[in-house]
Amino acid sequence: MTHLKDLAGRDSISRRYFMEHTAKMALGVGLSVPFLPKEFYAQEAAKQGKNLIYIFMNGGMSHLDTFDAKRDGSDVMGPTGTIDTVVDDLKFGEHMTNLAQMADQFAVIRGMNSTDGAHEEGQYVMRRGYKKIATTVHPTMGPFAQQLLGKRNEILPDSVVVGESTSNAGWLDPALSPLPIADPAGGVPNSMISTDMARFDRRMQMSNKLSSKFLSKYDYPGAQGYVEYYKQATKLLKSKELEAFDISSENSSAYGDNRLGQACLLARKLVENGVRVVEVVYGGWDMHIGLREGLNDKVPVMDKAVSALLKDLKERGLLDNTLVAVATEFGRTPAFNINAGRDHHPSAYSCMLAGAGIIGGTAYSETDKQGKKVKDEKVRPKDFIATIGHGLGLDPDEEVASPMLRPFTFGNRGKPITELFG
Repeated sequence: MTHLKDLAGRDSISRRYFMEHTAKMALGVGLSVPFLPKEFYAQEAAKQGKNLIYIFMNGGMSHLDTFDAKRDGSDVMGPTGTIDTVVDDLKFGEHMTNLAQMADQFAVIRGMNSTDGAHEEGQYVMRRGYKKIATTVHPTMGPFAQQLLGKRNEILPDSVVVGESTSNAGWLDPALSPLPIADPAGGVPNSMISTDMARFDRRMQMSNKLSSKFLSKYDYPGAQGYVEYYKQATKLLKSKELEAFDISSENSSAYGDNRLGQACLLARKLVENGVRVVEVVYGGWDMHIGLREGLNDKVPVMDKAVSALLKDLKERGLLDNTLVAVATEFGRTPAFNINAGRDHHPSAYSCMLAGAGIIGGTAYSETDKQGKKVKDEKVRPKDFIATIGHGLGLDPDEEVASPMLRPFTFGNRGKPITELFG
């Protein structure tokens, strides 16, 4: 089904700009939360589907030093030792002590294969399922899922990206843009009313009068979005929903007192409060120089944060309804360079999936003894995104038309790995 009716009469970019900047000037408020018009709020709970926490390791996480360690490949393992997990024949890099004891609770995809060996292109396709081409900007998974499933919450956004200061919805309506949270410990940026409530209410009344005049003069479907934005912004600013973004009262010791640990903790809290899709972006994995030091710094942080997230979700009864993914744009070369580091290697890398029906203790596909090539069952980025879509209960064939009337699907018609699900 093509959602042409949702695209009719929109001037998305100008409307988004007008709403945000007018709110800041007229109301004394800075707000970056995206909202949809009223017609999107009527979705039934039965159609809400499941949740997604997508943890993306920016820079190219080494598969050999994490999820695809080679016991008999000391020449490729370099400074990283290999440890056993609770699953027979499943070996991890030595820094992954916590996840090794939980390997029966998630699936590892060791056959990831891409043709994009540059960071920007690799990150783009692994977060969207589509290659970066020309001037087209494809939506990430959060906006696309919201477009297909409708808006879940009246006040909270349906998707959030943690670890980045900006976001967009690609060619979809900018109102679907994920809420960006650069600092997971800082809450929603610019969300405090910068004047007293009485003055704020007077400005709202003035704004409503201006809006009425605007609507009467410019009678087209998108105009109502301006008025709706003010109503939703006021609801958020006066509600307790912002508490979902505050982790100051949470015990973060299990996750780790660092950006990734706090981001994973925030992701759990947001999902618990009804946010459908949370992307967590954590950089620093581009280890061309000093691999040993880089791994010592990054892998234990990832191991602790992700294992704590899985435990926390399970204890709270959320894991069955939440798909947790750990991904990266490509792997690293088996051979070391002259700077004791590993270079880009899109031909083979690893990702992880847990929760939402994923069969634990699974290692899908495999690489050769050097970790250089995928031996069988290559998994392309769009296949991985399609697998996530399957876990969210999305129809892989449902089309959404871009403003240029080109049909797009969640996962770019990739082949989902359905055998990973029980």
